[in-house]
Amino acid sequence: MLKLKAKIRKITGKAVKQIRKEELIPAIFYGFKVKNQNLELKYREFINIYKQAGESTLIELIIDGKKPEPVLVHAVQTHPVSDKILHIDFLKVNLKKLIKTNVSLEFIGEALAVKDLGGILVRSITELEVQALPLDLPSQVRVDISSLKTFDDSIKISDLKVSKKIEILTDKDIVVATVSPPRTQEELEKLEEKPEQEIPEQAKEEAEEGEEAEKEDAKEPEEEKKEQDKS
Repeated sequence: MLKLKAKIRKITGKAVKQIRKEELIPAIFYGFKVKNQNLELKYREFINIYKQAGESTLIELIIDGKKPEPVLVHAVQTHPVSDKILHIDFLKVNLKKLIKTNVSLEFIGEALAVKDLGGILVRSITELEVQALPLDLPSQVRVDISSLKTFDDSIKISDLKVSKKIEILTDKDIVVATVSPPRTQEELEKLEEKPEQEIPEQAKEEAEEGEEAEKEDAKEPEEEKKEQDKS
């Protein structure tokens, strides 16, 4: 199981801007039989773990060197402009209780309808809802697109192969991937004839406001504020 270190955080409220400057992320830890705790952890370490685990793989969270806690990344708050992570929610889970979560799809293989016929791969969905015990949750579900040999072929959720320990809750008849025929020359010419759209004035203003907002520190997440109000 992936391991991640964190420390108890004493700084709260607007003062968390200081720890962000030190390349730390403020976080909160809550869930099964634990009291809410404010945490801080190294930005780079979290990114490395998050790339592997996503929000559906268990992580052993080690707080101040104590016994590891089995957690899921329950929520990640990011800056609307820079996309930089501002805050994380860690949820401790009951290892003996089934949980529901969304798992991302990983498309593998090569579709002959794309390679030989020049088609365009269409991914209809990128994740699906599953139910399993925490230790059985996969980080991803693979979709082998090599079965897409013609434009009439499709892959449905019912075609996906997962462990017997995992129950897929998303509708089994939903199409996951197909290959559409390539655009004709006439269609391409029509696309080229379309005039470029001007950027609306409102969008320009919002972009400028976003740049200004990036210079300021984000407000503390609601979950953390509620916890402070209780204390």
